[in-house]
Amino acid sequence: MTIKIKLFMKKLSRRSFITKTSTIAAGTLILPGIPGCKSKGNGKLNLAVIGVGGRGKAGWNACKDENIVAMCDVSMTSAAEGFKTFPDARRFKDFRVMFDKMARDIDAVMVSTPDHTHFAAAMAAMELGKHVLVEKPLAHNIWQLRTLRKAAKKYKVITQMGNQGHTTNGIRQVKEWYDAGILGEVKEVLAWFNGPEFKETGYFLKPDSYPPQEEQVPEGLDWDLWLGPVASRPYSHYYIPRFWRGWYELGNGELGDWACHTLDAPFWSLDLGMPVTVDSVLRTPSPEGFVSDQSVLEFKFEARGNKPPVTLKWYEGGIKPENRKEWGLSELPDSGMIMVGDKVSLMTGGRPNNPKLLIPDEDWMKFTQNMPTQTLPRVKEEAPHAEWISAIKGEGALPGSQFEYSARLTEMSLLGVLAQKLNARIEYDADNMKVTNNPDFDKYIKEPVRKGWEYGEDLW
Repeated sequence: MTIKIKLFMKKLSRRSFITKTSTIAAGTLILPGIPGCKSKGNGKLNLAVIGVGGRGKAGWNACKDENIVAMCDVSMTSAAEGFKTFPDARRFKDFRVMFDKMARDIDAVMVSTPDHTHFAAAMAAMELGKHVLVEKPLAHNIWQLRTLRKAAKKYKVITQMGNQGHTTNGIRQVKEWYDAGILGEVKEVLAWFNGPEFKETGYFLKPDSYPPQEEQVPEGLDWDLWLGPVASRPYSHYYIPRFWRGWYELGNGELGDWACHTLDAPFWSLDLGMPVTVDSVLRTPSPEGFVSDQSVLEFKFEARGNKPPVTLKWYEGGIKPENRKEWGLSELPDSGMIMVGDKVSLMTGGRPNNPKLLIPDEDWMKFTQNMPTQTLPRVKEEAPHAEWISAIKGEGALPGSQFEYSARLTEMSLLGVLAQKLNARIEYDADNMKVTNNPDFDKYIKEPVRKGWEYGEDLW
């Protein structure tokens, strides 16, 4: 039975925090302690968790030394382990009810829900002056990303996207080596990922029919709340708990899931900004609204200052770029990224943790013994949750993947998702947030939402 959604949020006064915001990805600004935190005098933050199962577990496990005061999940079954681990935390199904009842007792919020509800949960928290960490990809569409950037500035909160690689020494090495001129000019980036893999134990699964046949809603699951802002549809296990990624209305496919890892290093190092075009070069057939088995995309970026134009190609579904002789590789790994320099090329895996110059082993050993001087501050504990908490407490720099950076990284990837979804060419006017070659595509820039889920409109 469909439950009518009611908006439980009450008008609460928004707290102001004495902080400064930064527009760079790896800020060095150390913040003062944040006044007004509701900790019990023990230096711990009062945290709320939205999305307790799945990736939520990684969040609350990483923050278990703080005060977990509230846990919210639409599935009591999925949340069972978290509830058991934190028996004193108040339990909710609807984050709007949680904020209505507990806003004054919460300092910061972690959002680990499926992609389609990231934005609503994060905005509800930020409007109340709560610091937020959101799993990747940051939001489901480009309008939401732009709105999150506006909100972070307006409400002066500490934000973070949970792409682990941006906290690592490895991604800093990539940028330092490029800035030092080791690679020379980079005009080409190649990235590939071996998914999506469709299997019961994975994150993608093809249904027996499109749309999937209706099934009985499992006990303990509020299906209507799980759908949140998107149009109502019958329940099917082909949506949850893991397979929603394959449906473009709910997730963003393999590219949305992994670009925030694999493309993070070149996006940051090369200061790519937004592409002017994204072309769907190859896409195997699939039912409307569902991901394909294989895809190849080509992004074009204009020159940025003294940096030359860049062509970036993304391959997925087991397709790889051609293995070039000058790289000296017997074969390419299953997933990875190569920044092709006119002096030296650099490769990482699916994440930017362990970069390597594609040079003979003897030369690589010599390089590792005499690397360029470190110019970027390192994160004491290479984990997004720890970096975020440290910044909130005034003990460390602003997070590297704060929304001013991570929303732009995600916007670049979602333009690729749009080209992939529509199997089309996207010509993009970033300043006006418009698809210029086909105005009909603009409806995907800002998607409709159901009544009760209209967040962020007042910021425009």
